[in-house]
Amino acid sequence: MLDEFCQGVPPGINFFEVAPENWMTLGGKFGRQFRALTEKHEFYCHGLSLSIGSPAPLDVQFVKNVKSFLDQHQIKIYSEHLSFCSGSGHMYDLMPIPFTGEAVQHVAKRVKQVEDIIERPLILENVSFYAAPGAEMSELEFVTAVLAEADCKMLLDVNNIYVNSINHQYDALEYLKAMPTDRIQYLHIAGHYEEAEDLMVDTHGADIIDPVWKLLEACHQYHGAFPTLLERDFNIPATSELMLEINQIHDYQNRHIASLKRRA
Repeated sequence: MLDEFCQGVPPGINFFEVAPENWMTLGGKFGRQFRALTEKHEFYCHGLSLSIGSPAPLDVQFVKNVKSFLDQHQIKIYSEHLSFCSGSGHMYDLMPIPFTGEAVQHVAKRVKQVEDIIERPLILENVSFYAAPGAEMSELEFVTAVLAEADCKMLLDVNNIYVNSINHQYDALEYLKAMPTDRIQYLHIAGHYEEAEDLMVDTHGADIIDPVWKLLEACHQYHGAFPTLLERDFNIPATSELMLEINQIHDYQNRHIASLKRRA
């Protein structure tokens, strides 16, 4: 999409999101093209390898490199997954942090450490997960406890709520309603893969399905409209096709705003 968007960006796209790990070491043509885009359009960063829940010491140099990248491109929003991907080595999978009180304290301290370095808020995303080893509390209790203890903002992933609700047999709407409105910074919405009736895999490689759209609509009802990112990581169709879903996101937002005006 890089060449395409350097020629022009559809007006329905209000912001882009990138993983800093994929861009902060690039120079040459790609680096120049990326800089040209960040000078004209708003960008958010959504990290992949901070490993906020890792038992290993925080990779301070990595965090400093992220800060330099954010500063260079004047990016204010930096979010990461409430998970871990490193210990004695580094993995390419996002693993669930044990849902324990000790882990809540551990993550909260690391959030503050990161924020001191990046001089920005660190926004945490509720993640999809497929097992909960060592859990002493529910996912809902763990997520809300981390947000409160770390006093940080949230990236609310609507599709992850749906995927987890199927895989772990809970009510997606009740989970959504319990999220702290005042901590929500922005939203993710995406498609996923149905491995079986009781197993959904969070792939970001398919169209959004109706139950997830309905959950997004409910999110507006209970929490309000927020900047919303359409995630599509592979099986990427033409931009004109992606714009159908982006415009549907706008439709939901506009409907909510119109509803508020009617009530006023």
